[in-house]
Amino acid sequence: HRHLLELLKRTTLHGESNSALLIGPRGSGKTTLLNHVLKDLREMKQVRENLLEVHLNGNDKVALKEITRQLQLENVVGDKVFGSFAENLAFLLEALRKGDRSSSCPVLFVLEEFDLFVHHKNQTLLYNLLDISQSAQAPVTVIGLTCRQDILELLEKRVKSRFSHRQIYLMNSFDFKQYLKIFKEQLSLPAQFPDQPFAQKWNDNIQRLSEDKTVQDVLQNLFHHTKDLRSLYFLLMLAVSAVSVHHPLLTAADLQEASRHYRTDSKANIVHGLSVLEICLIIAMKHLNDVYDGEPFNFQMVYNEFQKFIQRKAHSMYNFEKPVVMKAFEHLLQLELVKPLERPSVRAQREYLLMKLLLDNSQIMDALQVYPNCPTDVKQWAASSLSWL
Repeated sequence: HRHLLELLKRTTLHGESNSALLIGPRGSGKTTLLNHVLKDLREMKQVRENLLEVHLNGNDKVALKEITRQLQLENVVGDKVFGSFAENLAFLLEALRKGDRSSSCPVLFVLEEFDLFVHHKNQTLLYNLLDISQSAQAPVTVIGLTCRQDILELLEKRVKSRFSHRQIYLMNSFDFKQYLKIFKEQLSLPAQFPDQPFAQKWNDNIQRLSEDKTVQDVLQNLFHHTKDLRSLYFLLMLAVSAVSVHHPLLTAADLQEASRHYRTDSKANIVHGLSVLEICLIIAMKHLNDVYDGEPFNFQMVYNEFQKFIQRKAHSMYNFEKPVVMKAFEHLLQLELVKPLERPSVRAQREYLLMKLLLDNSQIMDALQVYPNCPTDVKQWAASSLSWL
């Protein structure tokens, strides 16, 4: 907090340009930290009240419109028609380049999802913003927020050379004991709650719940899955929505039900719309994960596993040609149920690229329970342990 505040004070008070990255896992408080710093900055008497803030989020094309809107440059842009993204960007940035340190308004660019800007062609927007922040023109500070620890390795050389290399790391370092404390604090009613007798009864109930083994199991599962507090808040919101006049106090069953709803996520829902062949490939990957303890696999290994199933057990499955199976596998890649560990090169044989399955066993089994008309052989194969070894 002190480091970031000092950085922004130098921009607003002395017209210094800067750049920095806030790096940490999702839910570790990057945006909250920045908002607190900006709030403290606005409350300082010696800071001029003319810091212009531009908040951008991961999309280059939208970013140009947002820069225009948030810096109120609509009257400057007017009805101009730009031939390209670069032309439009150059026009907007020229306005910043014409400024100087003593008279220009300091501008803060906040780039949420900084890693998404990195994946854009030539990293044009990043290059230009960091270029301005390094030159002695209008005071510009660029703050990027990202959950990618390897973000600097993804920057192009010309972009990296213009970045100040200031990095602030944030981590969720609390243990399960503190997580339980957060659970209680979030659900407890404040002392000034108008109905004191009810507040007392409610808070006593929350204390009992926090000591309940069933509730602790639900919270432990979530804690091991993700330490992101937003996930905890979402779970509690689902549970609290069960409270009514006739059901005034939370129960362990409410939290279990909320956990069940929380786990029926979008990826499991995608599985319901897959073909039987695609389901079989996911089961083959599940077995490979079990056999090789989560190690990455390639298409050829998945195909071999599928062939074993066809030859030994399947009475209801047609043996598909390899190109057809490959096409089904590529569809799973497009749906982001499977992810390559590295970017495929032109020469690499597709069959041997290392992959990772983005579904866990419980998601697969839950999805199969509600999959319409799933062949019995396929269900039995999914339930069998350690494939056909």
